[in-house]
Amino acid sequence: MGVLARLAARLGRTREAIGDGISGLFRGGREIDASLFNELEELLWTSDLGPVAGELCEELKRLHRRGELKGEEDVRSHLRKELSARLDESAEDPTQPSAGPLIVLIVGVNGSGKTTSIAKLAHRFTEQGKRVLLGAADTFRAAAADQLEVWAERNGADIVRSHKDGADPASVAFDAAKRGQEDGADIVLVDTAGRLHTQRNLLEELEKVRRVLGKAVDGAPHETWLVLDATNGQNAVQQAKEFTSAVEVSGLVLAKLDGTARGGAVFGIRDALGLPVRYVGTGESLGDLDLFDPGAFIDAIVPDGSGEGTRA
Repeated sequence: MGVLARLAARLGRTREAIGDGISGLFRGGREIDASLFNELEELLWTSDLGPVAGELCEELKRLHRRGELKGEEDVRSHLRKELSARLDESAEDPTQPSAGPLIVLIVGVNGSGKTTSIAKLAHRFTEQGKRVLLGAADTFRAAAADQLEVWAERNGADIVRSHKDGADPASVAFDAAKRGQEDGADIVLVDTAGRLHTQRNLLEELEKVRRVLGKAVDGAPHETWLVLDATNGQNAVQQAKEFTSAVEVSGLVLAKLDGTARGGAVFGIRDALGLPVRYVGTGESLGDLDLFDPGAFIDAIVPDGSGEGTRA
């Protein structure tokens, strides 16, 4: 199953909310008027596009005044065009530095799907033939390292962890980076505690982990990915703002995108943060993690009406 087919299958709730919702607005041959635009904006808001919803509708109103919108097909086409302009180019897997492993720091709040996303990333990279090492720097939660070790075994990845309760997360991260360097790992994925974004002391400790990684391997962490729970919708935007005010985040991983009608939050998050979405989780299996493809995503949630979308 290709990326588009998988997204279309897994993003049914968001497609019903946006794509099917648009068809509902035009049911019975309804004419475009101010009332329709109000209902469209409400539809987009409830799909968690946030302020983007109002901006999109203002643009559609402008086009309507110019005579460029005559029915559902035109609204769909221009909406797809405007949504596309708000997203990045298709994501790519990161490139390993010329010397040493690629060090990726994974951050996120409790319950965001962070540990599962790490497992899926490890699976993706090992399937590409890369040697992966996991660093269990979440030492606040007793079972966190055990859980990560299970995922490491399933993926055939190595792991560095502490068996001492309350161990220094920065020390574990340092050891993982050094071990990855010594053992010739291609990628080191460093887990961190699921920090609540309101706990400044924990965010400060996260910054300490970043500093220590830089001492272990030059330029580390090379990437810092923030895992967000897509089911949180616009609440995820506020979480992301708190994290990005404390640490330099280079990309986003959206987990649980298949379990929500709030997939529109992708646009609100991108608009509010200016950060690229790198990966999206669309299911529970290890293979249910894809590089973010804006075109495939838009085709999945707002079909063009022909049933074919813009990509095969």
